[in-house]
Amino acid sequence: MDYKNRREKWLNSPVITKAYKDEILNIKDEEEIKDRFYKELDFGTAGLRGILGAGSNRMNEFVLSCVCQAIANVILKRPDGAKRGIVIARDTRHKSKEFSEISARIYGANGIKVYMFDDIRPTPMLSYAVRYLNTISGIMVTASHNPKNYNGYKVYWDKGSQILDDIANEIQEERKNISFEDVKFIDYEQGVKKGLIEILDSSLDEDFYKKTLSMAINEDIDKNIKIVYTPLKGTGNKPVREILKRRGFKNVFIVKEEEKPDPDFKGLDYPNPEEKKVFQRALNYAKDLGGDIIIATDPDCDRVSIMAKHKGEYYNFNGNQIGAMLVYYILKSLKAKGELAPNAAIVKSLVTGDLGAQIAKSLGVKSFETLTGFKNICSLPNKWDETGEYKFIFGYEESIGYVFGDYVRDKDAVVSSMIICEMAAYYKKMGKDLVELMEEIYSQYGYYKEELVSLNLKGIEGSKRILRIMEAFRENDYKEFGDLKVKEKIDFEHGYKDIGSSNLLIYHLEEGSWFALRPSGTEPKIKLYIYIVDENENLAINKLKFLKNDIVSLINKIK
Repeated sequence: MDYKNRREKWLNSPVITKAYKDEILNIKDEEEIKDRFYKELDFGTAGLRGILGAGSNRMNEFVLSCVCQAIANVILKRPDGAKRGIVIARDTRHKSKEFSEISARIYGANGIKVYMFDDIRPTPMLSYAVRYLNTISGIMVTASHNPKNYNGYKVYWDKGSQILDDIANEIQEERKNISFEDVKFIDYEQGVKKGLIEILDSSLDEDFYKKTLSMAINEDIDKNIKIVYTPLKGTGNKPVREILKRRGFKNVFIVKEEEKPDPDFKGLDYPNPEEKKVFQRALNYAKDLGGDIIIATDPDCDRVSIMAKHKGEYYNFNGNQIGAMLVYYILKSLKAKGELAPNAAIVKSLVTGDLGAQIAKSLGVKSFETLTGFKNICSLPNKWDETGEYKFIFGYEESIGYVFGDYVRDKDAVVSSMIICEMAAYYKKMGKDLVELMEEIYSQYGYYKEELVSLNLKGIEGSKRILRIMEAFRENDYKEFGDLKVKEKIDFEHGYKDIGSSNLLIYHLEEGSWFALRPSGTEPKIKLYIYIVDENENLAINKLKFLKNDIVSLINKIK
């Protein structure tokens, strides 16, 4: 079906509201009409995510309703699916409350037991809830760190991790045969009265807090460390502060302007802690208060980034560095206490740097790699639950996502915030800051330098150009990049060894350097990940710059 036919279907539907029809009719730009209707909004790395508005390629209650009905159909195919039910959580964004209630009405109408949180909750608590309640599925209504005009729908399965391709494909197949008119609804209040929709009490939250606190490793730490925290107007405010309070940290300062939930994220163009500019207010607080570390969590509180004071200045760590420090601190601490299991394992994504894996290897811990996304990272501990082959300790990826422990099966900024503060407090008591810790790690393992380059390409033409860039790199037999010879090119389009298929290319170069190229699964971007290692820091920095310029120049020539 082409975009014009999809548009007409929307305009002629008796279900689509007048407000949405008027929105469509008021669009005069043909390119925008095309962008809204050229395809159905589909599942990416983290489920359904898109710009709010009318259209098949937009996030709205009608697209959502069809997806909900498809998920309901898939759940009902499982013998105990309806009885086990589904748990729904939401973030602070526009339409999140409405989308969560619409979802509950649809699942309830299909006879599926629904558990609802009474207010906003972070993504890791939703993952935990699936396991705590033993539901067949879970839904997190969120667009994570995307701009304010986005929303999304993360779908989880019975282990508490996001759905893999098998379930996603099954949902997509069901969705193909569902029209707006086919969706079943129940009145929300009637659903609650009949017991089909149950509002959760605080016992789940309390259990989550206890599990998180049980992950603390060391008590001989400086709990007077000064911590500046910003939840970036998202869901992290209460859980992160509650955990830090219970953990005994006495000097936690909130960035007041970014404390309360705000779907418009006023003052934040892009509420993404990967971007250094989101730290500006927090940085001002830290300078005034003499803060030791700054923590920022994204709106659904599954990702966390930090800055740390060093010689009076504040250093912004990237995701690879934070991951490497956490691997170093966690594994060394557990080993020193005799609590590191002989079959301990960590998991990272393929596009994450190698430093953490090298640290793990030096400490006798096995490391594994998966495709991008925590649905893939957590698929291994899900498997190890059954086989007992390995004990999952830590999972991470370069995009500031981390999980410590096996009670949550997604990235978790609540436990990560706690363990980051513990790590900083532990080394502060030893007279060392986190920048000095990072330098200690480099001196032992080599200077691992990295850079992420994201090319933002929106709309239909942007999507086509991303395909052309990937195609050009697939077809050309490049021998070297930045004066470094290509040792191996790995194309994951049809899978590689025991790793599934993905639109991903990895080039291994001389001297341990490498880079990866892949389209984002959640944003209209193509991403270039570049990694260099050298015993000399200046040489590593120069090699990184030269390699980056060479690859970016090639990409820019592909129009």
